[in-house]
Amino acid sequence: MNLSHKNHPLTPIDEALEKLLIDLPRTEGTELVTLADACGRVLTERLVASINVPSHANSAMDGYAVCTKDLAFESTKLKVVQRIAAGQVGKRLSKGEAARIFTGASIPEGANAVVMQENCSLVGDEVEILQMVETGENVREVGEDIQVGEVLLHAGHRLRPQDIGLAASIGLTKLSVQRNLTVAVITTGNELVLPGNELRDGQIYNSNFFTLSTLLRLLNVDVIELGIVEDNLVTTTQILEEAARVADCIISTGGVSVGEEDYVKAAVESVGSLDLWKLAIKPGKPFASGKVHNTQFFGLPGNPVSTFVTFVLLVRPCLLAMLGCSSPMATLFQAQAAFDSDKSGERQQYLRVYLGKDGKGRPELKSCDNQSSGAGSSLCRADGLAIIPPYTSVARGDTLEFIPFSELLT
Repeated sequence: MNLSHKNHPLTPIDEALEKLLIDLPRTEGTELVTLADACGRVLTERLVASINVPSHANSAMDGYAVCTKDLAFESTKLKVVQRIAAGQVGKRLSKGEAARIFTGASIPEGANAVVMQENCSLVGDEVEILQMVETGENVREVGEDIQVGEVLLHAGHRLRPQDIGLAASIGLTKLSVQRNLTVAVITTGNELVLPGNELRDGQIYNSNFFTLSTLLRLLNVDVIELGIVEDNLVTTTQILEEAARVADCIISTGGVSVGEEDYVKAAVESVGSLDLWKLAIKPGKPFASGKVHNTQFFGLPGNPVSTFVTFVLLVRPCLLAMLGCSSPMATLFQAQAAFDSDKSGERQQYLRVYLGKDGKGRPELKSCDNQSSGAGSSLCRADGLAIIPPYTSVARGDTLEFIPFSELLT
């Protein structure tokens, strides 16, 4: 599809995302990885418990294991006959006996509750119970957390640190996950040089590659660096074809606008197709997606903020979807604006904001001073993006949708 820039309508972001998520290729292939390597990966099988957790009734407190039938009075003395630490199994208690017990230790037979040590007084080999307890109090029962046969996680779940701990708690050492994506990153522009080189007149350092490669590695993606591509149609086309042979996905920055030196759009159309171009968002209008041969392609704008914003809002959920993640979208929150803003135009705006507190201690959104798409430093000052719908003005105290970077940078 050849998308001409003349009178080409801007695509709303929700419509663009819906189209992208439907048309994306899905990654095939699974692999077994150790728990140490599983965080951030996408499960391909249900996680089903094969054991109860806990596997034995145990104490939730340091104190004394007792039988509530022995506690007939508000103050009762019981003979302490044993001491049970975590990892030990005690002997059965007889009538009138108690056991010194510690958190995590198995409840001995004959006991059905634990009295916290703060509510006891030890004199010699006897403990005086100063506060009554009910049956089951301060006892973690068998299977209280997890029961045999329980489905703990579903295929398509992206694993978090707590999920790794959950898998370990049922004795697993490896998990079946989707194989990694391989993404080729291309940065275009005659003005770009790598950090470490001396800048000449008209040159800038290639920050976009380092931003993108870091964002990709947060997703456990394997990055192929194809370097800086000069502004030349033949060279750009050759690099795109090379990328299509070695990667599951291609991401480029720059060269997708309508200038005479923007060659990426023309190069993609010469060896593939563009399905989407020019979005109704600010920053990030000159975003493109399509295919180079059969390989997924995303063309991001060259300005550093536009590169970052289009990646986290569009490319990130697409890559997660390609990996089979069942919940690729970031969660949106609501917060009050601590700024005024003139009515927006036809594009939905994503303002860089940081969190503060109002006079009552409630969170509020404060706008970063410089909202230029070239002001990369503003991303470091911001805590997230506030969403301003098209043709909307903002007054202090208005409620806005807000995407914290904590939702986008994991």
